[in-house]
Amino acid sequence: MKKQERVLVIFNTAGPTTLDQDYTEELKSNKDWMTEKNVIRALQNLEHDHALLGIYDDIEIISEKIKQYQPTVIFNLVERFNHNTSHDRDIAALLKLYHIPVTGCGATGLTLCKSKSLSKKILSFHKIRVPEFATLPRNKKIRRHARLKFPVFIKPLREEASLGIAQESFVEDDKQFNERVKFIHDNLNQDVIAEEYIDGRELYVSLMGNKRLEIFPTREMSFLKVPEDEPKIATYKAKWDTAYRRRWGIQNQFARSIPENVEQKIIKTCKKIYHLLSIRGYARLDLRLTPAGDVVFIEANPNPMLAKDEDFAESAAKAGIDYPALIQKIIHLSRPGTK
Repeated sequence: MKKQERVLVIFNTAGPTTLDQDYTEELKSNKDWMTEKNVIRALQNLEHDHALLGIYDDIEIISEKIKQYQPTVIFNLVERFNHNTSHDRDIAALLKLYHIPVTGCGATGLTLCKSKSLSKKILSFHKIRVPEFATLPRNKKIRRHARLKFPVFIKPLREEASLGIAQESFVEDDKQFNERVKFIHDNLNQDVIAEEYIDGRELYVSLMGNKRLEIFPTREMSFLKVPEDEPKIATYKAKWDTAYRRRWGIQNQFARSIPENVEQKIIKTCKKIYHLLSIRGYARLDLRLTPAGDVVFIEANPNPMLAKDEDFAESAAKAGIDYPALIQKIIHLSRPGTK
């Protein structure tokens, strides 16, 4: 018999909140809260008691809500704190101190994955192929390292969801290189990672588990109307702008025509990456598959978006796990010692 939980769902809001704030209207009208809406509906279907807490820039409200509600598990959907996405790891570390099971990846995995350079250094050491790369800190002279051969892909070092990535991120000479690095330094106030551009298929692999891993069917971003000789880039618009996606025939779908030996290589590589980066709970790994069949790591996304129509849930559904069952599995994996 399934245990009934008391689930505290914590998530981000655009401004300060109160301890017992009613989020009914926001959940109805805010399209950016689709994950929150889907998770809450799944908890209702699972007949778990639940409470909601929006987080903006107040740490004390977390402690107050935990004391008031006494949850048996915390469902962590927090991606930032006071507009800073690097603080997701700090929230995860704070929640661990309450000795209550918390869903998703912990602070160590979030730290390793969110630094695009650190994750690549770790994986490269363990013989997993990554693009050649270099970091360019703010307030230092912009200089392309000699090992970086054009074309080069420029992006913010610590952002998510392709923020700061555009067609201009693909550069083919030093003038474009310097301009794009300066743009990110000045406009996003971020350090930059410059990577070798890897030509190939854009694959998304979803995994779930702690020590024992379940890997779901591979998804792919296809660029059906982009000319063959132009770069295929998962820009911010390519991911989130519906009109842009329609214009260029950009679709997220299940990957087809991957040979069995390559599929096994993808599975083996992804499981190794998951463990090396100390990921727990669930994640989505972004890869490039070259025309020669090489698997190249691009980045890891611990605690990826959980909306029903996003890649992670779509892959789970293809594997036969419906959405409420997926949420139940995530809760189960939050318990210490769960494999």
